[in-house]
Amino acid sequence: MIIGEICNPVVVVVHKNMSIADAARLMREQHVGSLVVVEETDEGQRVEGILTDRDIVLSVVACDLDPNVVTVGDVILDTPVTIRADESVADALHCMRRHGVRRLPVVTERGILKGIVTVDDVLGIICEELNDVVSTITREQQRERVTRK
Repeated sequence: MIIGEICNPVVVVVHKNMSIADAARLMREQHVGSLVVVEETDEGQRVEGILTDRDIVLSVVACDLDPNVVTVGDVILDTPVTIRADESVADALHCMRRHGVRRLPVVTERGILKGIVTVDDVLGIICEELNDVVSTITREQQRERVTRK
């Protein structure tokens, strides 16, 4: 299964110049733990990074910085970790593990935002696939019991 099929196309986005205080309020209003940072282009929204509630705590609150002065651009990483929509669920899990992240903006080949995928989404798919394996084994065992009487 490819990521483009399971990603959530509804993404809460912000721009680099937004204050951390405003970003935190937006997270609260939208009931999300992350915001995808984008730049508007003629092609669409190009991903510049991701801001998480953890980033706010560790980079602003714990450092006693003023969230009304610090901007999203001051906090996010220079190189965003993303995954292309045509990559697999296994690729997403590997990327998350390699980079130590739980959320990945999903992008087109040209880096335009398509959605977001979380570790919960990936685990849900893996659980469904494992359930299919268990069902197959159980059905095979039942068939064998009937045919071997």
